[in-house]
Amino acid sequence: MNHVKTNVQFTDAEVIQKILAGETALFELLVRRYNPYLYKTGRTYNYNHEDTQDLMQDTFIDAYASLSKFEGRSSVKTWIIKIMLNNCFRKRQKLSYKNEIANEMDERSISGFSNQMKTDADKTIQNRELNIIIANALERLPLDFRMVFSLRELNGMSITETADILSISETNVKVRLNRAKSMLRKEIERYYSAQDIYEFNLVYCDRIVDRVMKSLKGNSDKLNQR
Repeated sequence: MNHVKTNVQFTDAEVIQKILAGETALFELLVRRYNPYLYKTGRTYNYNHEDTQDLMQDTFIDAYASLSKFEGRSSVKTWIIKIMLNNCFRKRQKLSYKNEIANEMDERSISGFSNQMKTDADKTIQNRELNIIIANALERLPLDFRMVFSLRELNGMSITETADILSISETNVKVRLNRAKSMLRKEIERYYSAQDIYEFNLVYCDRIVDRVMKSLKGNSDKLNQR
């Protein structure tokens, strides 16, 4: 499909105004700007590559449908990451319910099968090998600490933005970040910089842009439905 010129220098507010005025193709600019942030957020929630991409698509569609309600009280980045976190949380709840039902079956065979699928998928799609020590350390980290680390160190969010997204105090952000760093510093600094983790390749960025824009094509009336 044809893409808009991604080097156009519009602010987020200007992009939203133009989209609401009918230039819906410009939504691609927001998708490209925030693809990496949403991807890292989904992976930090321990979703695999494919599930994360599905969550990203859902998030962008939700954001598009709610653009007319965006009041600018926070940045677009903060707003859209909050939507992603809500979608991640809802998916986890659904998975928990499904797991309760699945537990009635042979847990050992299910676990082996699902783990093998995840391993094979990760080996296929990751364009940079993550050291197993670092990956395991991140997965073992409690979600509250892992999420603060992701927002601050991997996504480059400020303390204020992180506090806003997670609905906690700035002091709490600092405490959790220090705790997370103390748990991960040795493993991470030994092999990679923070930016190397969960890198979102431009190939995936184009794929998400196509998926989102195709889903929204012909449905611009959604802007006024919510």
